[in-house]
Amino acid sequence: MDDEYAKLIRRMNPPRVVIDNDSCEDATVIQVDSVNKHGILLQVIQVLNDMNLVITKAYISSDGGWFMDVFNVIDHDGNKIRDKEVINHIQRRLETDASLAPSLRGSVGVMPSEEHTSIELAGTDRPGLLSEVCAVLADLQCNVVSAEIWTHNARAAAVAHVTDNSTGCAIKDPKRLSLIKELLCNVLKGNNDFKAAKTTLSPPGVMNRERRLHQIMFDDRDYERVESAVGIVQDKSSRPQITVLNIEKDYTVITMRSKDRPKLLFDIVCTLTDMQYVVFHGMVHTRTMEAYQEFYIRHVDGLPVSSDAERERVIQCIEAAIERRAYEGLELELCTEDRVGLLSDITRIFRENSLCIKRAEISTKGGKVKDTFYVTDVTGNPVDPKIIDSIRRQIGQTKLQVKHNGITAAKPPQETTTGFFFGNFFKVRSFQNFKLIRSYS
Repeated sequence: MDDEYAKLIRRMNPPRVVIDNDSCEDATVIQVDSVNKHGILLQVIQVLNDMNLVITKAYISSDGGWFMDVFNVIDHDGNKIRDKEVINHIQRRLETDASLAPSLRGSVGVMPSEEHTSIELAGTDRPGLLSEVCAVLADLQCNVVSAEIWTHNARAAAVAHVTDNSTGCAIKDPKRLSLIKELLCNVLKGNNDFKAAKTTLSPPGVMNRERRLHQIMFDDRDYERVESAVGIVQDKSSRPQITVLNIEKDYTVITMRSKDRPKLLFDIVCTLTDMQYVVFHGMVHTRTMEAYQEFYIRHVDGLPVSSDAERERVIQCIEAAIERRAYEGLELELCTEDRVGLLSDITRIFRENSLCIKRAEISTKGGKVKDTFYVTDVTGNPVDPKIIDSIRRQIGQTKLQVKHNGITAAKPPQETTTGFFFGNFFKVRSFQNFKLIRSYS
């Protein structure tokens, strides 16, 4: 009955979205007002994330039964959002999606749909793992039309959409799906590692792929840091600076300072939501190369962080959320005509040249592929340029391009993590007190 009453209240009070291009000189301001519910902040940010908008500043307030957020956003070229059709689409998405119930958590497995079959994988990372997975899929006559692969703390997770090579449609035969799961699970259990993929069927429904990857890695406890005996030692000064403190009015305040990158806010809010925390107030501020975020949170039971062990786990999980998608290694972009077995061939060439794929984004549209790979050598160190030149000659100089070197990128200036946005927070009661100024370049 309580759930039905909450739905009624939301229907009577649909989200209100105001998009303003006048109040801020160099960003589009989006204000969202809605009935409050657990997970609504993540849903709003996910819409902005899906629209490829860059959030440069945000103000979050959801005390009581009402949710009020303000976001300063730009496109990836650093410009305001001025296209009327795009603005209308953003408004429709926010007003529709923010009124929906949060998506149900799924489990790792194989889920058929009309257009493709969705395969979710999790296991221990090792050099050549993606190549082995792609080889199995190619042997089983599966074509990977899109996928995203993350690695972190010696764990790997992937969500891939595949079709039948012969029909171009989803694979629905239960026996064939069972064989795919079995063979992929065998690959993931290499070296007798039993902490590998779960192979239960996913429930019906559609979930954002990046959202699902966060859930898979969180459930796989990738936040438990693993110190590798081989490879480079991570520079602790490059890790995010995170503090977790309890303050007045029974809040826990989390402050974070890290390198800025696209979708950083989405990644952090995903993990806080999965950990069953509610963000009551927050501030996000970005500038060149750096992001500062500050959140006032409580657990869904209304209590703040209550022990040192819980505080340490919050820090570990937020670190993992920031690091999972961090740019690591050399960025390579493949653009070419699609063909059966292409991904298997490309990843095999990488493996034969001792490249380790740390993260990958695979997409196919109109018979063409656009794949992005982030690679290091097998020890986690930068790749020898001569090896890259050799690989490009094998694949095609125009097909494989070097885009970015994440290992040698400059580090942001180091500062303290002392919160400075909320010094007078409880004196501020309205949006008029919030000056929407973006500091971004």
